[in-house]
Parts: sequence; C-alpha cells; structure tokens
Amino acid sequence: MTGPLTPIPVELVPYDPRWPALAEAAARRLHAAVPAIVTVHHIGSTAIPGIMAKPIIDLMPVVRDMAELDRAQHAVEALGYGWWGELGLPGRRYCTLSDPRSGRRLVQLHGYAQGSPEVERHLAFRDHLRERPDMAHAYEQEKLRCARLHPEDSYTYSTCKHDWIKAVEAQALAARRSRDHS
Repeated sequence: MTGPLTPIPVELVPYDPRWPALAEAAARRLHAAVPAIVTVHHIGSTAIPGIMAKPIIDLMPVVRDMAELDRAQHAVEALGYGWWGELGLPGRRYCTLSDPRSGRRLVQLHGYAQGSPEVERHLAFRDHLRERPDMAHAYEQEKLRCARLHPEDSYTYSTCKHDWIKAVEAQALAARRSRDHS
C-alpha cells in the first residue's frame, strides 16, 4: 500500500460482547494465511470488557521472525489488509482492514516478533486493566476526555492518552514481573 495513512474520526461506543468472537474469527483467518504466526492476541480497548472503545478490533500477531512476516505481506494483503510497515514504531508491522463499501476501519494488526518487549508491554497493559475494573474505568474516562478534545483526529487522540497509558504500563509491567518472580 502506498500513500500516507490519514487519521480517522474518534468514535467511542459501549463495549460490544461480540468483539472477542470477531477478534477470534480474524485471528483464525490470519493463522490460516500466514504460517509464520505463532499466536494472535486480542489487545486494545475492545479486549477489555465493559469499557467504551473505538469499534476497531486490535490484534497482535506474534511471529517467529519478522522477515517471515515481511515475506507474507502478499498473503496479508490478499485478506484485504492494507500494509503500512512499521509506521513509526520500529520492529512493528502495522496493517489495517476496512469495510470495502463504507471505508470504515474494522481491524488493526500490530505484528511483532516473538521475544519483542512490545508483546509483553501490550499484554501486561491489557491484563492489568482486565484484572482491575477501577483502572479500566479510569482508562475509559481518559479516553472520553481525549475524544472530547480531539474528535476528528485519531492520531492526536492517541497522543492525548499517551502519558496516562505509559504510567499504567509501567505499573502493569512491574506487577507482572513481581508476579512472575514470586
């Protein structure tokens, strides 16, 4: 895919209990098309029950080797995904799937190699919020605040949440490491 990926409007909707099944179906299609995938994790706000989210499924395919994923670019694109490369995050492969009729984004892939610290970071954050409904609610409030400030620009919305997310990620990683060493 060529050309810049433009920001999208920020639409937060109530949690949809169908999101896990949609994530699982998209993960199965990816697994079937890309043998390099070891596992696919459902991440992002649609993976945290009970909170409002943009109705876009975030998936994190984990591969044995990024070169294998790069070689599978055509297979990913054949599933309808746009391939955006690293898109500013070294070591990541970012892809988007949009509805062909409406253009509405449906799925975002954040592909990483096995052993990448980014995998642990994403999972720690997700699991921390799943285990702490009060923290999940606080995240929802931060998302709503940022959506009010930046309703038409998903990039600025993401930047707005950045400091909050980084602070909670640090807590989540510390809690995970403490648990792993006990």
